[in-house]
Amino acid sequence: MRKRSHRPRVVLALAVAAALGAAGCDAVGGDSPAPSATAKPSPKPTPLWDRSPSSVAAVGDSITRGFDACEVLSDCPQASWATGASPEVDSLAVRLLGRAGAAERSWNYAVTGARMADLPGQIAQAVRRKPQLVTVMVGANDACRATPAAMTPVPEFRADFEDSLRSLRKALPKAQVFVASVPNLKRLWSEGRTSPMGKQIWQLGICPSMLGDADALDSAANLRRSTVQKRVEDYNKVLKEVCAKDERCRHDGGAVYDYRFGTAQLSRWDYFHPSVNGQARLAEIAYRTVTAERP
Repeated sequence: MRKRSHRPRVVLALAVAAALGAAGCDAVGGDSPAPSATAKPSPKPTPLWDRSPSSVAAVGDSITRGFDACEVLSDCPQASWATGASPEVDSLAVRLLGRAGAAERSWNYAVTGARMADLPGQIAQAVRRKPQLVTVMVGANDACRATPAAMTPVPEFRADFEDSLRSLRKALPKAQVFVASVPNLKRLWSEGRTSPMGKQIWQLGICPSMLGDADALDSAANLRRSTVQKRVEDYNKVLKEVCAKDERCRHDGGAVYDYRFGTAQLSRWDYFHPSVNGQARLAEIAYRTVTAERP
C-alpha cells in the first residue's frame, strides 16, 4: 500500500501559525502586544521633599536675627544661621544656594522678641516671596517672660503654630518647612551663670523667668527654673507633633534642644544668645536635617 503524504498536514500547520502571528498572539498569551524594544521606563514620582531647594525664607525670633552675635544688644542678620552671609557661619542658605544664590534668593523675616503668636504675620510676609523652603525657630520668648505665670499657655502655642502652617500651606501648597526645636534654656543658664558680665546683662531683662536671680539655688528658684524648662519641653512636643502632620515639614528631632552649647557657642555680651560659633552649629543642624534622605 502506498504511504500517505504528510504534506497537507505541514501546510495546515504553517497556515495556523501564520494566522496566530497575524492575530498578535505571543508567548505571554492573550491579546497583550509584544514588548517594544524602544519602550521608555515610567518616570519616577517627584519626591515630597526636595533636598536642594532653590530659595529660603526664615521666620522666628532673635536667634534667627543673630542678636548679640556681633555687637552688644543688636541684631546681626549677617551672622544668622538661616540666611546670613558670614563665612564663619556658613548659613543654611549659603550651604544650599551658594553665596551668590543666598544673596538673591534668601530672606529673613524673623523679629527679635517675637513669640509664636507673631508667627502667622511673619509667614504672611514670607509667602510673598514664594520660597521653596521656610525655616522656623520660635518659642524661646514664649517661655522667657517676666514670670513663669506669664508664659504662653501650651494650647495657645499649638493653635498659633497650626494656624501658621495652615496659612503657609494655603498660599504655597508645595513649600517645605524646617522646624527647629526650642533650645534648652536651663542649660544656657547653667553655662552663662559662670560669667559675671553675663549675669549683669541678664539683669537688663533677658529671659527673667529663667535667668533672674541667676545665683539663687533655693527651692523657690529651682522650682521656677524647672517650671520654665517643663514648658520648653511641652513647646517642643507641640512643634514635633504639628510638623509630623504635614508631609512637607521636617522637625529637627530635638537636635537644637539637645545640643550642648558651651561658652564658645554663647554670645560674649549676654551669655544666652548664640555667638557666631553657635550660629554655625545651628546652621550645621539645619543643613543636616534638610538634606537628609529621610527625616
